[in-house]
Amino acid sequence: MKVTNASSTTIVIWNILFLLSITFLAACSQRSVESGAKGAAVGSVVGAVGGLVTGLVFGGNPAEAAARGAVYGGSTGAASGAISGSMADSQEKKARKAAEEKALRNKLGEDAYQGLEALAQCKHEVALGYGRTAAQSGNHDYALAGLWLQAIAYADSGQPEKARTLYSDLVARDDKIASESEAEEKMQTTLQKLYDIRKAHNLPQKCG
Repeated sequence: MKVTNASSTTIVIWNILFLLSITFLAACSQRSVESGAKGAAVGSVVGAVGGLVTGLVFGGNPAEAAARGAVYGGSTGAASGAISGSMADSQEKKARKAAEEKALRNKLGEDAYQGLEALAQCKHEVALGYGRTAAQSGNHDYALAGLWLQAIAYADSGQPEKARTLYSDLVARDDKIASESEAEEKMQTTLQKLYDIRKAHNLPQKCG
């Protein structure tokens, strides 16, 4: 069978389009994987930092609280990482992750929770905004979480003197803290744990 020039051209065009489509799909797949990996990393950090803050609000050793907080990481990662992570999960696993995320939100309040995600990504002004809103809550635990979130954000952004201005409020609202020096000690311990958490998830320990 004789192939005309037009037919040959058409075949070449279709081959090129096919190759382009394969390249495009591969690139999209790679971006999805990278997005999922990044989201999972941020999510795990949010969960672990959430564990630290719950430890500050409800008591307990900060290191133990961070370990417990890692449980929340997968759920936040699925939410932040979007496509790739969540599509691979079973419905049961998704439901469990959603329940874990809801538990963290319920413990600390929606504003403080959103602030944790901003803090994990070094978005200090955003974290401070959420922290101030949370601190105005009529819920004692949410308000206390908001105060701690602000103090951590200030210290993490290289403004420890501003963090210290909140210590008197923390002493007044938190019956687990007897003095401002104790608040300072808890802050320093928490800040170091925050650095350790970021390092464990291959993120910069300190914000630029």
